[in-house]
Amino acid sequence: MRQILLRSLKNSVQAQESFAAEQESSILALAREMVATIRRGGKILLFGNGGSAADAQHLAAEFVNRFLINRRPMAALALTTDSSILTAVGNDFSFDEIFVKQMQALGKPEDLALGISTSGGSVNVLKALIVAREMGMATAALTGGLAGDGGAVGQTADIVLNVPSAQTPHIQEAHLWVEHLLCELVEREIFGGTAQ
Repeated sequence: MRQILLRSLKNSVQAQESFAAEQESSILALAREMVATIRRGGKILLFGNGGSAADAQHLAAEFVNRFLINRRPMAALALTTDSSILTAVGNDFSFDEIFVKQMQALGKPEDLALGISTSGGSVNVLKALIVAREMGMATAALTGGLAGDGGAVGQTADIVLNVPSAQTPHIQEAHLWVEHLLCELVEREIFGGTAQ
């Protein structure tokens, strides 16, 4: 068990360090786009499946409530939380459309669409990003994989943050790290101040 613990820790840290080194400029570009979105009165629309759905909700909560600084709420919405919408669209149309319909109903050109897909191949995330771009929104993606391009999802987004790992758990761990980092960067840029 101890060997598994040490191996898991080493691989997780390695994935995060490689991600930070390879994607620094893209991470900062996404932070700047988030700041610009909030400053222009837009909102951040977040979406993904499974663990990425949980990440979308987590990130939305950090923006709306607080991260490290007590400040006014910032507009962010996870498109993964309304079970009636998700099941109605999935049942009446297709699971591939569950984020598209919400994007069409809630998205505005001043918003930022952020899709999260560990594999970079989630069809419903891909379709929502395509629709967001057609609506004039900025788009971004959190993805993973050794190919480096973020798969179809990454190739569709304006800004892509791809974790260079083949291990799903370590990709997701790196996603959580960068989500927290983005919250801190955006908070400090907009509100200044110090952590509470």
